[in-house]
Amino acid sequence: MARYTGPRTKIARKFREPIFGPDKSLDRKNYAPGQHGQAKKRSKLSEYGMQLQEKQKAKYTYGVLERQFKKIFQQAARKKGITGQNLMKLIESRLDNVVYRLGIAPSRAAARQLVSHRHILVNGQICNIPSALLVPGDIVAVRERSKALEVITNSLNGRSNQFSWLEWDANLMSGKFMNYPEREEIPETINEQAIVELYSK
Repeated sequence: MARYTGPRTKIARKFREPIFGPDKSLDRKNYAPGQHGQAKKRSKLSEYGMQLQEKQKAKYTYGVLERQFKKIFQQAARKKGITGQNLMKLIESRLDNVVYRLGIAPSRAAARQLVSHRHILVNGQICNIPSALLVPGDIVAVRERSKALEVITNSLNGRSNQFSWLEWDANLMSGKFMNYPEREEIPETINEQAIVELYSK
């Protein structure tokens, strides 16, 4: 199963955003990586450069590599509505992302691992495919024998973000994917229209 395993702070510094979650190193060094990062003036990006940067930011944020990302984009383009918004709705409906949004895992990478290690149920069945796309009405729950896992209990204890498109039952440790989120409900600072323009060339 392909995934990005390289340096995370370096990538976050490239975009000057904590795209992998809170990062103390980024807070201390909020400038471009490299020997001359602090002194280097940021050259003005071309239109193509800006579009490419937005696509890379989206891929790193959601932990998706090029082949999967393009497949999701093609699926978004076939749906009715605005392609960019469809892209964000579909990528938000990935199982690993929903596990993260529900607060079961502290990061998308941790959520991906929990899914891969068979700790998560979808509609009562084990699903170990992080890229599985959920549909409204799907129930995501922690497997009974996994409810005492430290990583899960610690994450749920620190759970703060609540999203309108997700419903959480703390007693059952399960959540419901109510509907696809509207773009303004998604907190990620990604310019999805630039990604559409990039793929349309």
